[in-house]
Amino acid sequence: MLAIPDSWAQDLTTFPSDLSMPYTLTPGRAAGTFVAEVKNRRIVGSRFASGTVVVPAQDFCPNTGDSDPELVEAPHTGTLNGFTQTDAGIIALIRIDGSDVDMTHRILGTALDGLKVGQRVEAVWGDGEGILAIEGFRIAANAPQGEIRPLEAPAKPVEQIPYHLDLHYEHAFGPYYGRLFDEIKTNRRIMGVRTSDGEGALLPPREIDDITHKPTGTWVELKQTGTVRAMSVIHLEFIGQTQPPPYIYAEIMLDGASTRLIHNVGGIDMSRAKELVKPGTRVRAVWREGERTGSLADISHFEVIDGEE
Repeated sequence: MLAIPDSWAQDLTTFPSDLSMPYTLTPGRAAGTFVAEVKNRRIVGSRFASGTVVVPAQDFCPNTGDSDPELVEAPHTGTLNGFTQTDAGIIALIRIDGSDVDMTHRILGTALDGLKVGQRVEAVWGDGEGILAIEGFRIAANAPQGEIRPLEAPAKPVEQIPYHLDLHYEHAFGPYYGRLFDEIKTNRRIMGVRTSDGEGALLPPREIDDITHKPTGTWVELKQTGTVRAMSVIHLEFIGQTQPPPYIYAEIMLDGASTRLIHNVGGIDMSRAKELVKPGTRVRAVWREGERTGSLADISHFEVIDGEE
């Protein structure tokens, strides 16, 4: 019998992971006008039918949900409403004169112990793009009280802003996923853990049974054959695909498992995909040749075995 895995705290090996996602942001009329005008050293806000003024400009009122605001020009001065020290410097909540909400930006030229709520501030301009055309705000004790004014001859709103989101992780698989991936890489075995009642097996393996919320049982090797329970034929291209379309994305119940494994069904004439693969189709794992990665990618795909014993 295969033992129940240790579940207490361990000094686990971690693996670096990087997640990089390109985006195209469509800011809308109000925020798009703010972005277009900030390089002209004009701060654009929104004034809604309720009288609420929001700086920077937004397309919807945060209080009432009203839309279609009047765009206004806001002053470069305001009041410090809150602040905190971060690795990137002092980040503050600043209430631009005439606005009913705070905006977030940096405080420049002052240490944390030199700040207090209620101090007057003014914008410091630079050569950056977007909101970073404002480098930050500095303490300006004698800054006059500014006023909201109509926005004259507004620039054309920026329609799209391309950017990347990059996230960096140190990830530990733990005793359950770690055993699963180690067995796939080393022995080409697919491992699950028995449900708390011992009637089935969970894949991927985990410490707590999804249904009973009780600890799971011992390890069990699952068969590499199974049944398609649901599937889609993917024709569209999108960021993050590991293979070009068309391909079949399927939910597969391996023999002996109580939960579904998501993987691809391949090795068929894709022009007949809907005919050849459907709920109830029998399939078998096909292992990828070459270097093993210790992930589900070591399974190249599942092949159709309808009619085989």
